[in-house]
Amino acid sequence: MTLKIHIDEGVAPYEQVRAQIAEQARSGALPVGYRLPTVRGLAESLGLAANTVAKAYRALETDGVIETRGRNGTFVAAVGPAAQREAAEAARTYAERAVRLGLSEEEAAAAVRDALRAAYGD
Repeated sequence: MTLKIHIDEGVAPYEQVRAQIAEQARSGALPVGYRLPTVRGLAESLGLAANTVAKAYRALETDGVIETRGRNGTFVAAVGPAAQREAAEAARTYAERAVRLGLSEEEAAAAVRDALRAAYGD
């Protein structure tokens, strides 16, 4: 991961961190599951205050670009095309399993519809 902060640009440093990580995640330069540096580690490497990086990480988490897994760290989440690829892979895995279980296409699709209704609150 490469970030460049330009203090004299007029854009807040936390926004530069947020925008650059978001762009790298969306472009695939930072793959889904990539573990980001700790707030303190990234702040030190960029010469920024830890609170600045923490603010950027909070904004990225709110936007769904990254996810924090407690003490395990902070990781790039599935977004945009990466999210679609991951969903397609999950769907393929499910379809293969449904066939192995002997479900008809209608039964498998009904199970998916029920799960989606439950997940999306419909």
